[in-house]
Amino acid sequence: MKRFYTSAGDDGYTGLLGEGRVPKHHPRIEIIGAIDEATAFLGFSRAICQDSKTGALLLLVQRDLYQIMAEIAATPENSRQFRSIDEKKVSWIEDQIEILSSMVQNPEEFIIPGDSAVGASLAIARTIVRRAERCLAKLWLDGEIENQNLLPYLNRLSSLCFILELRENDVGGNIDSTLAKIR
Repeated sequence: MKRFYTSAGDDGYTGLLGEGRVPKHHPRIEIIGAIDEATAFLGFSRAICQDSKTGALLLLVQRDLYQIMAEIAATPENSRQFRSIDEKKVSWIEDQIEILSSMVQNPEEFIIPGDSAVGASLAIARTIVRRAERCLAKLWLDGEIENQNLLPYLNRLSSLCFILELRENDVGGNIDSTLAKIR
């Protein structure tokens, strides 16, 4: 029978891709955990989205996030072999934001998540991506991460999550339903 655990982390340390282990509370592992959490919420969003284009887009982003996790999990000597996020990937996200921006109405005030289940899940994913971005900024500024495209990618991804939230709320027909009920 196949085992789904190794017991290797029972000492409070985890292995990196390459030689070395770090404490499970290491900032590198915090970032990986936040990105993993965002990936899971994006998967939930993909499972319940109304627009099939949203689902296809989220799947591509989830694959990018796995690549980012691998690069961050690698030792500095090995990180280049896991690098796939570059200027083209950042531009691609920016292009998706531009395309989707033309399909949604810009809100006149802050929106409150919850107009649709998928919109709310995308709002959660956005906040988790922001947390990962903040953690990554520290490692970047401390010189522990080389890839200068990871921060812009995560920054744009949070914007993409917001635009997708608006789009899914629009497709689901629930725009401002919460505000309408209160007023």
